[in-house]
Amino acid sequence: MHRYKILIVDDDRLLQNSLLAILSEKYDPMIAGSGEEALRVLQKTAIDLILLDIRLPGIDGIETLHQIKKLGADTPIIMMTAYEDVKTVIHSMKEGASDYLVKPLEIEMFELVIEKALENLRLKKEVQELRRVYLKAFKLEHVVSESEGIKAVFEFADKVARSYDTTVLIEGGSGVGKEVVARMIHHRSSRYDKPFVGINCGAISKELLESELFGYEKGAFTGGLQEGKKGKIEMADSGTLLLDEVSELHPAAQVNLLRFLEEREFYPVGGTRKKKVDVRVIAATNKSLATQVQEGTFREDLYYRLNVARVYVPPLVERKADIVPLTELFMNRFNEKFIKNFRGISPEARKMLVQYPWRGNIRELKNAVERVVLMEDGEQIEAAHLAFLAFPYHGGQAGQPPKVPDLRLPPEGIQLDEVIKDLIVQALAMSGANKTQAAKLLGISRPTLIYRIEKHGIRV
Repeated sequence: MHRYKILIVDDDRLLQNSLLAILSEKYDPMIAGSGEEALRVLQKTAIDLILLDIRLPGIDGIETLHQIKKLGADTPIIMMTAYEDVKTVIHSMKEGASDYLVKPLEIEMFELVIEKALENLRLKKEVQELRRVYLKAFKLEHVVSESEGIKAVFEFADKVARSYDTTVLIEGGSGVGKEVVARMIHHRSSRYDKPFVGINCGAISKELLESELFGYEKGAFTGGLQEGKKGKIEMADSGTLLLDEVSELHPAAQVNLLRFLEEREFYPVGGTRKKKVDVRVIAATNKSLATQVQEGTFREDLYYRLNVARVYVPPLVERKADIVPLTELFMNRFNEKFIKNFRGISPEARKMLVQYPWRGNIRELKNAVERVVLMEDGEQIEAAHLAFLAFPYHGGQAGQPPKVPDLRLPPEGIQLDEVIKDLIVQALAMSGANKTQAAKLLGISRPTLIYRIEKHGIRV
C-alpha cells in the first residue's frame, strides 16, 4: 500500500518531533527547518503533501509558497500559523494553499485536515488516470503541437475545457483536425467520462436530419422504428455534442437548433412532450459562417448562439513544423497495424513532405503515410516511397485556382473510365469521403460526382 510522503516545514524542534510521532504511524514524514531547505528537498524528492509554517528563518512561508508554485509543483500545501497570523494565511489561500491549521494544533483537527487533503489528492490522481485512459483510447495522448498556430489552438481548447457548457465554434478546412480539437475540449473538461456524440450535418439528407438530431416518437412516420428512436442530442446528455459541417444545416433544422440552444429543451419529431438535456454543443465548419450569414444561407441569430467561443484551425501548409512529427506519429501507428518496422524518415523524404502543399491537410497526410507503410518495406521512409504525391492537381499556389494538369497520352493508350475512377477515389480519400469537398476538388457538381460513383461502382 502506498504511504504518502509529507514534508513538514517548520523550525520548531518540539513541534517537529510531535508531528513526526503522529504522522509516522500512517505516512512517511520528512523535516525541513527552513523554506530554503524545503525547496532543495522538493527538487530531489516527490512529495505528496506539504505542511508549511508561515514564520520561518530566512524566507518566510508566503515566499516559500510562491517559490514552490514557481517550481510548477502541484503538491497540496497546508499552511500552519499562530492565531494572530490568520489574515496572512487567508492571503496564502488565495495564492494557492489548500488549507490551513492554527497553532497550537488540535490533534483531531490536524488529522482531519491531513486526511481531507490526501483524499482530494487521491481523487485528483484518479481523475488524471481516467483522463489518460480516455485520451489513449481516442489516440489523443500524443497530440502533435510543434507549430505556433496549433499551440494557440490547443491553449484555447484547454481554456474552454474549464467551462462547463460554453458553446464552441471550430472553423478550418477539411482534414485540419477539427474533431481532434473538439475531443480535446471534451476529454479535458469535467464531462470527460460522459458521451461524446458527433453528427455530420452534411452527410444526412435534410428529410432525416431533424429526426437524427432530435429523435422521434413511435409512429412518428412510416419506415421509422416501431419503438421510436433517441436523437443525437439526447444520446449526448451530460456530455458533448459535435455538430460537424454545421453550415450544411437546412433552414428548418437551423430554427429548431436555435430554439434548443436557447431553451436546452426540444420536442422529438412527432412528440408532444419536451425533453430537457444538459450538453455542451461544439459546432465545426469548413466554411466561414460569417460569410454565409452575409449571403443569407445561415441564420444570423443561430450564428451568434454558436459563436460564443470561436477558434480557427490553420491548414497544414501553415503548420510546417507539425508535418514531420505527424508523419512519425502516423508511421508508428501504421507500423503496429501492418506489422512493419519503419523507424525514421530520410532527409530527402522530409524535404518532400514539408514542401508538399497538403490541400487535404492532416487527413491527406495520414492517408499518404498509411499507403507508404502498407505498400513499402524498409527501416525508413524514402523519397521514392512518396513519388505518388506528384499528383498534377497540386501544381497551383495556395489561394489560386489549380492549373490544368499537363497530362500526356501514352502511345499504347489508356482506359479513360479507369483514369476517371482513380481520380474520384483520390478525391474521396483527400476529402475524407466528403462528397461536396470531393466534387470541388474535381471541378464537378455533387450530383455529377454521385452519378459517377454509382456508375463506376465505387465504395465510399
